[in-house]
Amino acid sequence: MKLNEDNLALLPAKVVVPSYDRHAVSHGILHVGVGGFHRAHQAAYTEALLNQGNASEWGICGVGLRPDDRAMQQVLQSQDFLYTLYELGAAEGAGVQVIGAIGDFIMAEDDPEALIEKLASPLTRIVSLTITEGGYCTDDSTGEFNAGLPQIQHDLAHPQAPTTIFGYLAEALVRRQAAGIAPFTVMSCDNLPHNGDVARKALLGFAALRDTALHDWIAANVSFPNAMVDRITPMTSDAHRKQLSVEQGIEDSWPVVCEPFMQWVLEDKFCNGRPEWEAVGVQFTNDVTPYEEMKIGLLNGSHLAMTYLGFLLGYRFAHETMEDPLLKRYVRSFMDQDVTPLLPDVPGIDLELYKTTLLERFSNQAIGDQLSRICSDGSSKFPKFVLPTLLGSIESGQPLERVALIIASWAHYLRGVDECGETYAISDPRADLLQQAIQDPDNLTSEFLGLYDVFGSVIPGSVAFREAFSLQLSRLQQYGVRTTIELTLDI
Repeated sequence: MKLNEDNLALLPAKVVVPSYDRHAVSHGILHVGVGGFHRAHQAAYTEALLNQGNASEWGICGVGLRPDDRAMQQVLQSQDFLYTLYELGAAEGAGVQVIGAIGDFIMAEDDPEALIEKLASPLTRIVSLTITEGGYCTDDSTGEFNAGLPQIQHDLAHPQAPTTIFGYLAEALVRRQAAGIAPFTVMSCDNLPHNGDVARKALLGFAALRDTALHDWIAANVSFPNAMVDRITPMTSDAHRKQLSVEQGIEDSWPVVCEPFMQWVLEDKFCNGRPEWEAVGVQFTNDVTPYEEMKIGLLNGSHLAMTYLGFLLGYRFAHETMEDPLLKRYVRSFMDQDVTPLLPDVPGIDLELYKTTLLERFSNQAIGDQLSRICSDGSSKFPKFVLPTLLGSIESGQPLERVALIIASWAHYLRGVDECGETYAISDPRADLLQQAIQDPDNLTSEFLGLYDVFGSVIPGSVAFREAFSLQLSRLQQYGVRTTIELTLDI
């Protein structure tokens, strides 16, 4: 049965459908970057609130800034902007739900002025973002706004025909200020440390180049809450679509598949109102930092600890790595001995239980989380997810072999062939640069660790780390993954 509004009443009774009048919902939220994670996370929380009979002014209008976003826009439009949230896992409560919180979708390239007007409308009170780490136009090594990018220069020269999110936000805020309309909150939901601060620095960096007065007004009036977001959301496959059709009778061109678990810890810093998300499980706090550091170190760091080693062994799914006792033991050892000693107190969280739950989530066979997804874009992930733990270990004098193995396994993975002899492509914007850095075996350590944009200057300057990295890479090349892990665990 094709998913659309006319067919909602015909779906099986066990499928949860919107219980509210979608036509009575206005779009108080514009979300840029409508992908799987947004649809499984922020939109799902908002849907829960709408189903309680609240938040009718907080519906979501999707925004696509890239040509690649058109496929999502077309699919959602063909389904009356409905989609299926397909939870897979053994946990009680996992199920199937049709989400209606997204009510429209604007493609920027079709009509830039229409998007600017929507952003400038007083009805728009939150602009949320999942634009990936690279979308913030910042230098990974310094965290500073990269004003020299061609797209930024274009937006400065053509403020009413922008191409980046910061060009659009700046022009809309200029119009809101001139009309006496309160600004919107800019809410990042991207998986990176201090995401609100990153969004603030980027928008202020752009605004300062455009107009000093605009910069000052944004700095004084616009809010940028930090958030910790969490829900494992693998790429939707044809197998998932077929499974949904066979099990539920739903024909959805782009369902979103996810685990039952989800978490959102959000700073309560909004300048123009917000939904009462706390009524549906969102945890509000004045400081999200402890939760960020916990999640980034334990979840994201452990993802990288298992993914390259697992891929080199020939595994292709996350649950396969957790079915390997040696890999599972290594990941738990990394969590316990490298990450946990560096973490601050996390209010309301039992860290031992959290780590055990993570391993259970990684083991979820039903969602089929692809290692290729976790392996991708390593050059952006390592500076954020592993290097903070490595820096802390260097400063505290902890053994470095376990963390060094994560980075050595990435370097070994970049050769493009696993231990079974299977070749694969490297999915990373810096793939050519990375592979060039590992070409010369005699200078591999200096060339690879010398990639400033990835490693900065402190880490490659540590003699102890360089020795640990060289040792682990030599072991991987000489003995293979299993023996290297065994030698590491014997430390």
